[in-house]
Amino acid sequence: MSVAKKQYKRITVKSLVEMKANGEKISMLTAYDYTMAKILDSAGLDVLLVGDSASNVMAGHETTLPITLDQMIYHASSVVRAIERCLVVVDLPFGSYQSDPKEALRSAIRIMKESGGHSIKLEGGREVKESIKRILNAGIPVMGHLGLTPQSIYKFGTYTVRAKEEEEAEKLMDDALMLERIGCFAIVLEKVPAKLAKEVADALTIPVIGIGAGNGVDGQVLVTHDMIGMTHEFNPRFLRRYLDLYADMTSAFQKYVTDVKNKDFPSDKEQY
Repeated sequence: MSVAKKQYKRITVKSLVEMKANGEKISMLTAYDYTMAKILDSAGLDVLLVGDSASNVMAGHETTLPITLDQMIYHASSVVRAIERCLVVVDLPFGSYQSDPKEALRSAIRIMKESGGHSIKLEGGREVKESIKRILNAGIPVMGHLGLTPQSIYKFGTYTVRAKEEEEAEKLMDDALMLERIGCFAIVLEKVPAKLAKEVADALTIPVIGIGAGNGVDGQVLVTHDMIGMTHEFNPRFLRRYLDLYADMTSAFQKYVTDVKNKDFPSDKEQY
């Protein structure tokens, strides 16, 4: 029996829990600037993630580690100004929450106050439990992130699939249950086996949003620049490219150069 899809004028953390309960999948993409966020919001996305992937996509760093709290606030505030419908989730960057729960709370408060974001996301399970609890106690919604945690790349040494072995899979399930128990409103699972991801999603009442975690979870997230083909070097199995903007934009820029060089631009109609 199909359930009528509820229309949301504004997505909240409560909306996402309702969507899971109603069997409606959650759509989530990244955004780092006003113009792109405006397009994504008007297209009907449910969640926009101001990801620390801005370190890669916008700044060209090899990892997510270099991006700062100030830079995340800048990107988040740009996105928030464009939003009418989406829930905006902002990543806490590396070094802003791991060492001290008090620092974690200060970082989360800065994001909420200075960017206007609606919630924060941070990576890890029991290792960051106290930081998450302190943030939640301040009334700030928290999205968890388990599986492949890019901020720990130098610990793992690779971006390969996580939790393939039984011990790590059990820890991931335990961490997911703990994150729900202490009050997280959703969890991202990144690059874990589809069977395990479905088991986690089935065990939780909060939404599980996957990236490289199969279709048995409650929603999906991708990096926008990857799925519209602005990047072209990154080709993981889980990525579906809906456009090839790298080729289209390169062609347009080359045509512009040619038109300028040949004095075809501007034409008589394009000048005053």
